[in-house]
Amino acid sequence: MEHDTAFDEDTLHDVAIIGLGPCGASLANLLGQQGLKVLVIEKEGDIFRLPRAIHFDGECMRAFQAMGIVGTLYPHLLVSPGMKFVDAAGRVLIDYSRSRELGPQGWHPSYRFHQPQLEEVLRTRMHDHETVQVRLRHEAFSIEPKADRVVLRVENMASGRLKTAQARYVVGCDGARSLVRRFMGTELDDMNSHERWLVLDVLLHRDRPDLGDHSIQYCDPVRPSTYVRGVGNRRRWELMLMPGDDPVSIVRPESVWALLARWVTPEDGVIERPAVYTFHSVVARGWRRDRLLIAGDAAHQTPPFMGQGMCAGIRDAFNLAWKLVAVVKGQFPPSLLDTYESERSPHVREFIETAVRLGGVIQTTDEAISRERDARMSANPEVFKTPQPALGPGWHAGGNVAGRVAPQPLLDNGERFDDGLGDRFALIVAPDALRACAVEGHGQLVVREAKDAAVKQWLNDLGCVALLLRPDRHIAAVATQAADINDMVQRYVAEGVPA
Repeated sequence: MEHDTAFDEDTLHDVAIIGLGPCGASLANLLGQQGLKVLVIEKEGDIFRLPRAIHFDGECMRAFQAMGIVGTLYPHLLVSPGMKFVDAAGRVLIDYSRSRELGPQGWHPSYRFHQPQLEEVLRTRMHDHETVQVRLRHEAFSIEPKADRVVLRVENMASGRLKTAQARYVVGCDGARSLVRRFMGTELDDMNSHERWLVLDVLLHRDRPDLGDHSIQYCDPVRPSTYVRGVGNRRRWELMLMPGDDPVSIVRPESVWALLARWVTPEDGVIERPAVYTFHSVVARGWRRDRLLIAGDAAHQTPPFMGQGMCAGIRDAFNLAWKLVAVVKGQFPPSLLDTYESERSPHVREFIETAVRLGGVIQTTDEAISRERDARMSANPEVFKTPQPALGPGWHAGGNVAGRVAPQPLLDNGERFDDGLGDRFALIVAPDALRACAVEGHGQLVVREAKDAAVKQWLNDLGCVALLLRPDRHIAAVATQAADINDMVQRYVAEGVPA
């Protein structure tokens, strides 16, 4: 991976990525480890060193496993016990606790992290991919699609020099104000949740176990608030701005400490960052236009009440990466890229709609409505579970199984199932069916015989003799009898057109 050198304007990159946050860096790693020529353009000169995203889930961890960064990342993580919504009297309204045992993805259901550390790990991993070039302090300002490529005009922000770059595809991982999205002409569906909150990150001088490890959503109509345990001695509070609050003066130290007085004082720690945010809920209509695509916050934005903002961007990258690889390498037709939005948009909408619903609980400020809510919900607290939606229509057979993320069983030797799969499709076959169909693996496909107890049980539970797993660990299709296996592999892997 090269940094900050002048790039060859005549080079045709396979993919140009605009933006090097967690979504863009994840996509670059997934493409780079497949050998694609990737150009990453990032206007900032370094990682933003203060906290931002603070949570990801077991499905994201599985994507990081595919990138080969878990060993480096894991020491910096905290397994989270989840979240509780409580009223002003401390009564539980919603219990969103998460198990501290390994979950179906082969990892814990919930992790806390420090975003600068994650970005360091992602960028360090990118150094291992010789085909990835990164240009820091460069800003794209013009995007011109051609018949077989996209031409970018880029400014070196250090020298002011203007350069041209070319790529077969461009992916905008460039945030809520995405330049790529504007050039695509994509509009946003507004899901009508836009509230201003003060976000306060505090670095404690000492441990404060009395604050607890659960995140707490304080559903107090006087001022809805949130507490989040971070890694190490980092803690976060989020406080909803109320009528009469001045966004300028409220971030001053004296105002901040007054708001935090019920939890901590200046003697307990230092404020790392005070910032006023508007929590948006929007989804783009149109994630692809010919050779232009968007991912992460450029494609969707969610309120933080489920901690799923960054998770959605990582899912985008995992879904899109194998499809770009297959199209660029000529294995599948370009129409495969149309399944990116059709699969991901309904999935992310369900998460955003759920976050908006949870936000409606905590953001209620009418005292009469709050009293009714508290009496009703505290009498029978909701036990909340993370949604597990299937992908929308796309490159899978649908039904009750296909289109869903597969579990990751532990093998008899203690290893995780994904280890050794790489970026290929995986065909998991019961022993008798494997002998009957005699299917063989090739460059795009690895065949695994279901010898391990947990894998056998997985097939039995699904009522199938074989299943085809996509590189993003979603199930493409299943076969209930051995005679159907070769046809399934032919249609999905060899031809790439399952319909």
